[in-house]
Amino acid sequence: MLLDSVLLVLGLGLLLSGGNFLVTGASALARNLGVPPLVIGLTVVAFGTSAPELSINLLGAIQGNGAISFGNIIGSNIANIGLILGVTALIRPLVIESVIISREIPMLILVSVIAMIAGNDLFLRSSTGMFDRSDGLIFLMLFGVFMYYTIGDVVKKRRDTLVEEAEAFAGGKGLRDTVMNLALFGGGLAGLILGGKLSVDAAVAIAAAMQVPEVIIGLTVVAIGTSLPELATSLVATFQGKNDIAVGNVIGSNIFNLLLVNGLCSAVRPIAVPLQGGLVDLFMMTLLAFFLLPMSITDGRKIVRWEGAVLLLIYLAYNVWRVLG
Repeated sequence: MLLDSVLLVLGLGLLLSGGNFLVTGASALARNLGVPPLVIGLTVVAFGTSAPELSINLLGAIQGNGAISFGNIIGSNIANIGLILGVTALIRPLVIESVIISREIPMLILVSVIAMIAGNDLFLRSSTGMFDRSDGLIFLMLFGVFMYYTIGDVVKKRRDTLVEEAEAFAGGKGLRDTVMNLALFGGGLAGLILGGKLSVDAAVAIAAAMQVPEVIIGLTVVAIGTSLPELATSLVATFQGKNDIAVGNVIGSNIFNLLLVNGLCSAVRPIAVPLQGGLVDLFMMTLLAFFLLPMSITDGRKIVRWEGAVLLLIYLAYNVWRVLG
C-alpha cells in the first residue's frame, strides 16, 4: 500500500502541474488570438481549476470506477465550500459582491438541486441512484447556456473596450511563441492524462487494501487533492484582498464540476450513486450551497470568521462521519 500511496501523491502532483501548464499555454494562445483577458479568465482559467477533476473522473468513468468519479465530483464541491471558503473566511472575512449574491449563488443552488434530483431519479424513471447519459447531456446543455450568458454579459457590458483589449493583447504571434505555448498546452494535457490514470489506479488499490469503499477515497483524499488549485487560488486572492476572486473561484468551480465534469463523465458512462451514503452526499453538497445565501447577505454582505469556522467544522465532522460510518 506504501507504493500505491506514493503513486497517488505522484498522480495528484501531475494533475496539479499539468493543469497549471495547460492553463498557461492556453491563456497565452488565447491572448495571441486577441481574446480579451476577462474572457480568458471566465473560460480558460475557470476550466483549468476544474481540469484535475475532469481528468481523473473521465478516466474513472472510462475504466468503470464510477464510485471514484462520484466521490470526487461531489466531494470536491463539498470541500470547496466547507474547507476552502471556511479556511479563507477564517483568515479574512470575505466581502461578497452583489452579482455573486444575485446570480452566481442562486445558479449554484439551482444546479445542486438539479443534480440531487437527477441522482435520486425522483421523476421519469422507477430506478434510483444513477446519473445516466440523458442526465449527462442535460448537464452539458445547461453548461452551454451558463457559459453563453456569462460571456455574453461580459461582451454586452464591455463592448466598447473589447476591441481595444484584443488589440493590446494581440502581440507575440511569432512562430517561436506559438510553438512554446503549444508545447505547454500539450505537456499539461499529457500530465493531466497520466496523473489521472495514476491517481485512479492508486486510489482503487488503496481502497481495496484498506477495505474502504471507493466512494470514501473519492470523497476525501482524491477530492481534497483535486481541490488544491481552488484552495491555492482562493488563499492567494484572500491575502491580496481580492475577495471576488476567492469566492467566485469556488462557486464557478462548483458549477463547472456539476455541469461540465459530471455531464461529460455521465455521457461517457452512467455513474451510479452509491447505495451507502450517496444520496446523503448529494444532500450535504446542496445544503452547503444553500448556506451560502444567508451567510452572504448578513453581516454587511460578508462571510465572517465565525461563519467560516462553522463551514469548516461541518466539513470536518461530515468527513469523519462518512469515514467511520
